Formats: sequence, structure tokens, C-alpha cells
Amino acid sequence: MPTYDYVCDACGHAFELFQSMTDSVKRTCPECKKKKLRRLIGTGGAIMFKGSGFYQTDYRSESYKKAAAADKPPAKKTDSPKKDTGPKQSKGKSQSSAE
Repeated sequence: MPTYDYVCDACGHAFELFQSMTDSVKRTCPECKKKKLRRLIGTGGAIMFKGSGFYQTDYRSESYKKAAAADKPPAKKTDSPKKDTGPKQSKGKSQSSAE
């Protein structure tokens, strides 16, 4: 159901009304109660998807998805920094203080 814009020519009251496309055009202003209400011609509404599960790529063709994946740069590997756990030992002999 679309939302229509209305304005009263008598008092200037403007409002939006959510009504069915088959409903008749309202003529009486809710503020001043005069029959000077007119429906404005709007630019139209955009399609609004509400809720989860609507994504831009849901209805793309397989060829488009493959081309988009080929254009995408490879993902960077993010290695976590290594923690320093203590003094480093030499590669040769192990050092021991119990000799």
C-alpha cells in the first residue's frame, strides 16, 4: 500500500496518508474539517525491502558473480603479531645455568 501526500488549500495543513490504491481520494481536512484537501502528485516511492535476507546480489546471474569475483583483489592475510615470550636462545648449544 502506498503513502500519499495531501495538503489542505484552506489551512495549509500537509500530511502523509498510508492507504490502499483502491481507496478514494480524501477530501476533508483532518485539521480544519473543510473540503479543501487535495492529493499531491509525488515522485513515487522506491521499493523498500524490510527484514533480513534481502541482499543486492541475491538475484545476480552466475556469470556476473564470476566476473565480480575475478575483479576483486585477493584478500590480505592478517597474521597476528607474535608475542615475545622471553630471551632468545642461540641455535647452537642450549644454554643452561645448571652446569
